[in-house]
Amino acid sequence: MTTTTPGTAEVELAIGGMTCASCAARIEKKLNRMDGVEATVNYATEKARVTFREDVAVRELIATVEATGYTAREPAPPVQAETPGGEGGSAQEDDGLGPLRQRLVTAVTLAVPVIVMAMVPAAQFEYWQWLSLTLAAPVVTYAAWPFHRAAFTNARHGAATMDTLISVGTSAAFLWSLWALFFGTAGEPGMTHPFELTIARSDGAGNIYLEAAAGVTAFILAGRYFEARSKRKAGSALKALLELGAKDVTVLRADGSEHTVPTAELTVGDRFLVRPGEKIATDGIVVEGTSAVDASMLTGESVPVEVVTGDSVTGATINAGGRLVVEATRVGADTQLARMAQLVQDAQNGKAAAQRLADRISAVFVPVVIALALGTLGFWLGNGAGLTAAFTAAVAVLIIACPCALGLATPTALMVGTGRGAQLGILIKGPEVLESTRRVDTIVLDKTGTVTTGRMTLRAVHTADTTDEAEVLRLAGALEHSSEHPIARAVADAARSKLGSLPTPEDFANIPGLGVQGIVDGHAVLVGRERLLAEWAMELPADLEQAKSLAEAAGHTGITIAWDGEARAVLEIADAVKDTSGEAIDRLRALGLTPILLTGDNRAVADSVAREIGITPENVIAEVLPQDKVDVVKRLQSEGRTVAMAGDGVNDAAALAQADLGLAMGTGTDAAIEAGDLTLVRGDLRTAADAIRLARRTLTTIRTNLFWAFAYNVAALPLAAAGLLNPMIAGAAMAFSSVFVVGNSLRLRSFRATA
Repeated sequence: MTTTTPGTAEVELAIGGMTCASCAARIEKKLNRMDGVEATVNYATEKARVTFREDVAVRELIATVEATGYTAREPAPPVQAETPGGEGGSAQEDDGLGPLRQRLVTAVTLAVPVIVMAMVPAAQFEYWQWLSLTLAAPVVTYAAWPFHRAAFTNARHGAATMDTLISVGTSAAFLWSLWALFFGTAGEPGMTHPFELTIARSDGAGNIYLEAAAGVTAFILAGRYFEARSKRKAGSALKALLELGAKDVTVLRADGSEHTVPTAELTVGDRFLVRPGEKIATDGIVVEGTSAVDASMLTGESVPVEVVTGDSVTGATINAGGRLVVEATRVGADTQLARMAQLVQDAQNGKAAAQRLADRISAVFVPVVIALALGTLGFWLGNGAGLTAAFTAAVAVLIIACPCALGLATPTALMVGTGRGAQLGILIKGPEVLESTRRVDTIVLDKTGTVTTGRMTLRAVHTADTTDEAEVLRLAGALEHSSEHPIARAVADAARSKLGSLPTPEDFANIPGLGVQGIVDGHAVLVGRERLLAEWAMELPADLEQAKSLAEAAGHTGITIAWDGEARAVLEIADAVKDTSGEAIDRLRALGLTPILLTGDNRAVADSVAREIGITPENVIAEVLPQDKVDVVKRLQSEGRTVAMAGDGVNDAAALAQADLGLAMGTGTDAAIEAGDLTLVRGDLRTAADAIRLARRTLTTIRTNLFWAFAYNVAALPLAAAGLLNPMIAGAAMAFSSVFVVGNSLRLRSFRATA
């Protein structure tokens, strides 16, 4: 629990027992009715964020939720919730999904033979109806229990949802089948469901609907299971962020001794050692040593930051150079990494809960169907048709309205759409993702790793008149090959790719903050900043000075090369733009999206990249801190835009979660991937356009499925109410609507990526 404005506090509650978006709305409504309470309930993350007066106890909030028919508790902090190795989190997920998986397996295993026997006259042996009852009973009772429990809870609070219709429909079908088997003529040996589509009034004594009860349960459970699996990942972004930090740290004691302790034991003022290649354990100030720190994961800066004594460093960044001694200034929840994790959590909880289409329609459809069934019963009783005929017609209304095709509408389209997406390198996390793709009009693109490769690359070699480019690469590459600096690796990689093997340098020395020097094939070579050459009384010729200035004006890094007492070349280093980024921008514009480039890099670098890919200067936002990326997305949303965000780094995770549609590059960090709604496996920005097209088409397919699923049922409802619906008509209507839904969904397999 946290304190916000004076006199108020805020708490986040973990909510259990929600089965649809209307459950979240009901809890939110009940909490907001409390005096001094403001609540937002998110169905996707199963959490409620509640702001309340300090005179309101948390237990009162929990009691209100429980009185509404759900469970509530204060969730444990993410770090405490995990057991070593993260096994606790997995176990918790398995505990939640295990019972649902068992019910699904039971339902599918037993329902398939029931459906086959009912729909295929050749499979109807002498006592087939009794075998159907034996197989269907566990499905309708054990497997469908979550629906019955939710329907009972809803009824206690005067509400009706999809669970209500599923429970009432399957129960009516099953109970009527029991009556027909034990008290009617359906239990007689040799009874069959003839393959007839005639419309005639019947007393229902020979009709059983076990295949409807079992089949609907199995289909709906399948949809719920896959939805639950996607919802379980809601907290994975936070876990991925927290796991970025160093697990252990080497602390320096007052007597000079070194002790390795868990990072959680660090306190403000502790001094700790960071060796080359290690992660910095927490935020602090360098008190000894110089190095280059790779902060690209957190800040988006593509160029490593040189740090010296007195400079600040951030936890979870990587020491790419020399030995550092750091004094801790912030630990635990105060660090920049922890604050970023909080930003991700806030963004996820603040995102509007996805209102599933089926639930929205069922809010009206369910009460109408129940009212129609009761009206049918009353009408036939009032017209002297007899109890059996009246009850047959009323039950027929409930059975034909039972949403078999409706249960298939979303999961089948999603299954085919996500399967096709996976073949194209696009991973769609769940149905709630699709709604926003239709409305997206702006796409914010992180620069480093999304538009660019995220790796420093040699872009050009500028040489003096008498110097050979190959010689520059050979000598500079040999020397830089001995350095761990990312810029040095870019030079060495380019030299190896062009020349193959490189000579081994002698007397190599790293000069902190300036560059490197050494002997290569008898030449005294210097590679680094212009100031390094100045210390050896060497000046750049005018043409090289101009080349360096132009490179830096374009946002690139200029590295000077000298040997044998003379400045010989300037190497132009930059984070290279991906070959496909320009084409991707054109495709996104063709979909009606406005591209905006967002980066933590300086303005010169950002403008250079924007020119290369065709983004106008007014759509470039540069020098943005990680925590400010969320604010940029919020500002665009406040202007009435529906915002997609594409990114790959930890610094993008909160913005990806805040955006209406988050597109994570699969080549990026786990935190970004988990916070995103769509993952682009190949890291090719062109796939973003394909992902949006596929998501929009999948959403259209779901909408079409839902329309026809209801259309078939609604068309048959008058026949059911008139008492003219025999078992084959009911079965055929349900089967045909299901076949249509599946067939329409399979059309998504023909989706093609833009060539």
